[in-house]
Amino acid sequence: MAGRFAPRPTRTTVRGGEAVVPVPRQQGRADTGRVRDWAPDGPLDLGLVLGPLRRGPGDPTFRAMPDGSVWRACRTPAGPGTLRVCAYGGGVRGQAWGPGAEWLLERLPELLGAADDPSAFVPRHRLVAVARHRRPGLRLTRTGLVLESLIPSILEQKVTADEAYRAWRLLVRKFGEPAPGPAPERMCVMPAPRTWALIPSWEWHRAGVDNKRASTILRAVRVAGRLEEAVRMEPGAARARLEVVPGVGPWTSAETVQRSHGAADEVTVGDLHLPRIVGWALAGDRDADDSVMLDLLEPYAGQRHRAARLILLSGRVPGRRVPKMPRWDIGQL
Repeated sequence: MAGRFAPRPTRTTVRGGEAVVPVPRQQGRADTGRVRDWAPDGPLDLGLVLGPLRRGPGDPTFRAMPDGSVWRACRTPAGPGTLRVCAYGGGVRGQAWGPGAEWLLERLPELLGAADDPSAFVPRHRLVAVARHRRPGLRLTRTGLVLESLIPSILEQKVTADEAYRAWRLLVRKFGEPAPGPAPERMCVMPAPRTWALIPSWEWHRAGVDNKRASTILRAVRVAGRLEEAVRMEPGAARARLEVVPGVGPWTSAETVQRSHGAADEVTVGDLHLPRIVGWALAGDRDADDSVMLDLLEPYAGQRHRAARLILLSGRVPGRRVPKMPRWDIGQL
């Protein structure tokens, strides 16, 4: 029976960017809106490509629907926009609404990995080769939006994923705006930079965001224009610009450019779990740190982020032997 069915998603594979997207039963919907059809030059798995953009199962900016479509609500340079993407046959159809519709459709191929080159990746370990064989539709997305990935990455600093997802969900729903068009219920576009800057301190507190992370976000949105310019830079230069903002370090900048630039080589360092997962998967070392992880990923130079994602998607992780990171809800204080 091995290999006949797709692996069941786990917490680790979800972190690797896997979002469950049902197989579409029909080509698309007849809703009005701007439409663009695009044919990828190889296998494409919407759940794997767009999965890293989802910040938890209740993300108000992302929704995977039973009809096989994926919805995104974005704040583009042209304004708010809603994008619906659905794969059918060998093609993809994108429908968009709102002031940012044209911008979203123009960049639809890059969002779905057209600028990525999966053929440049050469597996050096059996586990990585098997993971790649099982996930032929993996491509690295490029959103072209920096702040959209930077703010939730800051919220994820030094806390559990559940806490960060809750904060993102509460803040976007309260201070964002309804997604344009016939979007699914309660979908929202994230707040504009000025709106983020005007969020009262007690609302950050109620969302469980401590002053350090809130202050970092406030510093970032004050220079939002300069940060968005980084999308036209090489990933290394873009990370350097992001890290000029106090409170944005290597972990946060890597998590951002992986999504905004589709950076295949920007591996996340400073993570609590990733070094041990990579060390265990490739060398049986459950105590690996960042230096060991980087040594193990050296054969994948130029493609280290893709290698790390495939390792996460393999689901091979060391067994837990210490309590999980405690949760602290400062909103209850």
